[in-house]
Amino acid sequence: SVPRCYLNKQLATVRVLKGDPAELSCTVSKDNVTGTWFKDGLKLTNMDGVVFEKKGLVHKLIINKAEDIHAGKYKFEGGDVKTEASIFVEDPPQVDKVLLKNLSSVPTVAKAGAGLKLRIPFEGRAPIRAVWLKDRMELGNDTRIRVDKTDTCTTLSISSCHRRDCGDYRVRLKNDSGVLDINFKLVVIDRPQPPTGPIKITENSANNITIQWKPPKDDGGKPVQRYLVERQQLGRNNWETLGETPRSCTSFTMNNVEEEESYYFRVRAVNAEGASDALESGEVKAAGKATPGAPDPPEIISASRDTITISWKAPRKTGTSQIMGYMVQKRKKGTVTWLPVTNVPVKDKKLKVPSLKKGVQYEFRVAAVNAAGTGHPSEPSEPALAQDPTKPPGQVQDLKVSSSDSTSVTLTWNRPEVQDGNGVKGYEVEMRPCSSPSWTKCCTLPAESTTCRVQGLQAREKLLLRVRALSDHGPGEPTELEACAGAAAPAVSPRFLIDDTVKSFLVIKAGDTIRVKIPFEGSPEPGVTWLKDGLPLPSRAAVSTEDGTTQLLLRAAEFSDSGTYTVELGNGLGKRETFSFQVQIIDIPQPPGGIRLEENVPNTVTVTWDPSVSEQWEKNLYYTILKRESQRGLWHVLGDLIYNNKFTFTRALPGRDYYFRVVAKNDLGASDPSETVQPWRIRKTKAEFRVKAQQYRGVNQNQPPRFLVPLKPHVVVTGTECHMSCAVGGHPPPKITWYKDSRDLSRDPNYFCTNDFGVCSLVVLGATKQDEGQYMVEASNEVGRAFSKAFLAIKGNS
Repeated sequence: SVPRCYLNKQLATVRVLKGDPAELSCTVSKDNVTGTWFKDGLKLTNMDGVVFEKKGLVHKLIINKAEDIHAGKYKFEGGDVKTEASIFVEDPPQVDKVLLKNLSSVPTVAKAGAGLKLRIPFEGRAPIRAVWLKDRMELGNDTRIRVDKTDTCTTLSISSCHRRDCGDYRVRLKNDSGVLDINFKLVVIDRPQPPTGPIKITENSANNITIQWKPPKDDGGKPVQRYLVERQQLGRNNWETLGETPRSCTSFTMNNVEEEESYYFRVRAVNAEGASDALESGEVKAAGKATPGAPDPPEIISASRDTITISWKAPRKTGTSQIMGYMVQKRKKGTVTWLPVTNVPVKDKKLKVPSLKKGVQYEFRVAAVNAAGTGHPSEPSEPALAQDPTKPPGQVQDLKVSSSDSTSVTLTWNRPEVQDGNGVKGYEVEMRPCSSPSWTKCCTLPAESTTCRVQGLQAREKLLLRVRALSDHGPGEPTELEACAGAAAPAVSPRFLIDDTVKSFLVIKAGDTIRVKIPFEGSPEPGVTWLKDGLPLPSRAAVSTEDGTTQLLLRAAEFSDSGTYTVELGNGLGKRETFSFQVQIIDIPQPPGGIRLEENVPNTVTVTWDPSVSEQWEKNLYYTILKRESQRGLWHVLGDLIYNNKFTFTRALPGRDYYFRVVAKNDLGASDPSETVQPWRIRKTKAEFRVKAQQYRGVNQNQPPRFLVPLKPHVVVTGTECHMSCAVGGHPPPKITWYKDSRDLSRDPNYFCTNDFGVCSLVVLGATKQDEGQYMVEASNEVGRAFSKAFLAIKGNS
């Protein structure tokens, strides 16, 4: 007999990823066996992507690139041999490898208050379920966060990021073939929180105060760079900047404190996104000294050839005990050694100093004495000459500016009137800025000179100038210029100093503040004019120009603020310069208008709706339409990215109730929905049958009116129509009457009322501010009455 053929190795089931190669092989005991392959019971002769191979005792079925069509049950038959196995083609969810690497290796960064949209496209065998998790908790839709999914991608949208959105996120994609987890980290950066308090006073003396604080608990996602320290003196409104410290230093010492004065301190943390809110201290009182403070410099009362009389005032700070007297000291002008005038404190605040040398100039100072000791001495008095009283020279005459240029001013004057025995020996010229009380000596001139050129001035610098005559008996009274004399500035054509901080296109969310600062230069200082779309700015706009910068400020931006803004500079010399920029105001869209349903073709529903008023200003607005099949069922998306106001639903089943909802969307988010009130039903054709009605006694079917759907509040824009509607039941059919603020609207031509089988509508034509108020509808029949109220608000369109 012929030996039978048998299997050395049978087929084994294979699981392969879609797109990968696959192979089935078996080994028989005879080389002359010719085998046949079957798939799902059908003989395989040829198949795309499948190769049959025989090498000696081994028979193979090779698939170069596995696809869904290759999945199934395979069988090999040859001679006495039969063996079978299955190929399962797995198609788990997959995401682009570059996107996957970028998400997992680099944190996703967003700014606080800004929107974030993260879209992840995927592939794999449908259906694929997508779940977003944050810190292992599944994310759901709320007023800020929205998760969307289509057949090919899933999207996470956050309308306004907060610091609490930071964390570890995971997107889990799952189908019958497997699970793919995508992990990424979201970092939201913001200004830091205030430093951690309270502010501690680590040192407090009459000379300095040291404060200390702790770093903020949240640095805003960016490292703290430095701290800003300010103080406010008790009784004053303004805050004074004291300085700043590096991030590593959380203490600050201020030396310029006044003893026994009270202060408040505040500290701000600063990172790359800006400064935090302030941490403020309570009232801090500087310590006082026991000894008195320094008095003001003494004043010269009179002088003679060997005596000088001085007087002074008590110091403002007397220390902790009563002042017992004053120590007085003197010195010759130009020396550094102070000599005591008396050895005991002077009780009075006036003293005649004797035994002085004639013709010598002296300076004096005083120090207060109390039980704790001698306080700080005063500043020196003005020098006084020990000589008999003489008359100083008179004032110079006719002081004026004879010429000026960009860096200097030239003065001229006439000699003072001649006084007996008092000849002029020279002149002294002084100057001071208009904003400063201190005079500075410019030069001293001989008696022959009656002109002086003051040089080294800055362009447009304003000064006060004065000249006094000098003689052997001292300086005379000065003569001042009657007005500020200023060096003429060189002419500079007006131009804008545009840098990276000045943008040519701004996108502002409605309700936020528009603040634009534009620097410029020009000499003489140019006039600044602002325009919007070639017309003057609206009255809400505030414009300020100061120190070479002009600013536009509009609080609570409105849609009418969109447009082209132009700044124009003119210097009165015919030179003009302009700069323009665009402003676009955006917001979450307003809801669509009312929805209308029609069956133009059997078993189809055509849904039309009134456009959202946001279409007037929003270029990227589109609509999403949803439906559900019961009053409490889930909403399902029928269509998205709809840019018109019409959609046809073609798979309507007779006999079912359908509800429809339309939502307006843009880049910032979605509006509130507009929904159908009554269900839509396509009547289901039924076989005709007759029922013989039994004779019965009549019953009283009368019912008092009741509102099936009450009135709802409305907000509309001035000039548009407003549709208010409700649904009423009752028998006999109720009479409907509309009121506004208790006024019957039945005969008012500005309102249009309808009642279609209990669906009652009121149309306000061309709404104005006068139409705003409380609206009421009354339903009445012979059984009773019912009321429904709602408020209509009118919003301006500018």
